[in-house]
Amino acid sequence: MSASQKLLVIKALHTLIWIFFVIVIFYVLYSGVWNEINLWTWIGIGLVIGEGLVLLLFKMFCPLTVLARKYSDSDKDNFDIFLPEWLARHNKLIFTILYLIGVCLILLRVFFQ
Repeated sequence: MSASQKLLVIKALHTLIWIFFVIVIFYVLYSGVWNEINLWTWIGIGLVIGEGLVLLLFKMFCPLTVLARKYSDSDKDNFDIFLPEWLARHNKLIFTILYLIGVCLILLRVFFQ
C-alpha cells in the first residue's frame, strides 16, 4: 500500500471516529436539554472523558493524527480528516463547549431536581 493510500485509510477511519464522537456529544447535549438522562447518557459522558484522556496522553493530538503525520508533510489542519479546514482547526473548542454545556445541564438536573 502506498503512502497516499495509507493516508486515505487513516483519514477515512479518523472521520468515522469523529462522526461517532460528534453523535455522542450531541446525545449528551440532547440528554441535558430535554432531561432524557439514562444509561446511554452516562456511557456517552464516559466515552468522551476517555477520549479526552487519550488526547491528554498524546499531547492534545489524536493518535490517528500522529500516525497520519508519517504519510504527509501538509501543514493544513485537515490533512488527516475529511473536514473543512476551519472545522478541523476549531474542532476541539466547538465540541468541548457543546459537551460541557450538556454535562452542566445534566448535573444541574440530577442534583437540583
